[in-house]
Amino acid sequence: MMQFLSITLFPLLMIVAGAGDALSMRIPNWLTILIALTFFPMAFFTAMPIGSFGFHLAIGIVLFGLGFLLFTFGIFGGGDAKLLAAAGLWLGWPGVVDFLVMTGLAGGLLALTVCAWSLLQMDRSLAGGPLFTRLAAIKPNVPYGYAFAIGAILAFPQSWWVQIAI
Repeated sequence: MMQFLSITLFPLLMIVAGAGDALSMRIPNWLTILIALTFFPMAFFTAMPIGSFGFHLAIGIVLFGLGFLLFTFGIFGGGDAKLLAAAGLWLGWPGVVDFLVMTGLAGGLLALTVCAWSLLQMDRSLAGGPLFTRLAAIKPNVPYGYAFAIGAILAFPQSWWVQIAI
């Protein structure tokens, strides 16, 4: 039972976070806290080695700092920054590398899609203006939680959790 939980709980919670962000542009604090806190009993009950636990914890802390920096510069929302750290905590090393790459690709594709949709939905009053004015008016909101969920699910097979289940 614990092994089943160790390979299903995190992906399920990330799907909930990604879907919620896509629908409401919000990742609730309780959800990111739940994702982060469920890591600790799962690590204990699956007998994660202390060295692996330390790496997972360090990666979560580093990604929290990176997320906070991106939030400070207005690139991420606060929920995105916390979700990044919670996912890093679960994925550890080397899963976090695949997670960041896959999230970057998914986020880039998502941003391009949202930007293209915004161009199509632009207000008619801007439609006749100069190109640069129209492009400057585009301020699409990108639900990065969706990209984090995709990146986490694609990277999860390289994580410690799946490796012990095999």
